[in-house]
Parts: sequence; structure tokens; C-alpha cells
Amino acid sequence: MATIKEIAARAGVSIATVSRVLNHDETLNAQEETKQRIFEIAEQMEYELKSQK
Repeated sequence: MATIKEIAARAGVSIATVSRVLNHDETLNAQEETKQRIFEIAEQMEYELKSQK
């Protein structure tokens, strides 16, 4: 299973950006292309978003 750090490295963005994209942070000002790339990489790397309790 991939980590946010690995996804960020592959996508060429910060760890914070990956976290915010994967958590659907609507205040994030990122291009749709970047968001899509992060989601695609996360899926390819079989990243699983852990739910918060």
C-alpha cells in the first residue's frame, strides 16, 4: 500500500497537496489536471484512504 509521501513524490507535488486532494478539501486552489493526476496515481498505487473515527 502506498503512502501520501510516495504519491506526492510521483505526482511532483507536496504531501499537503496530496492530503488535501484526497480529502476533497474545497479550499484547495489546485488545477483540475493536478487533482486528477493525484487521484490516478493513488489508484495505481492502491492507496487506501483511512477513515477518521
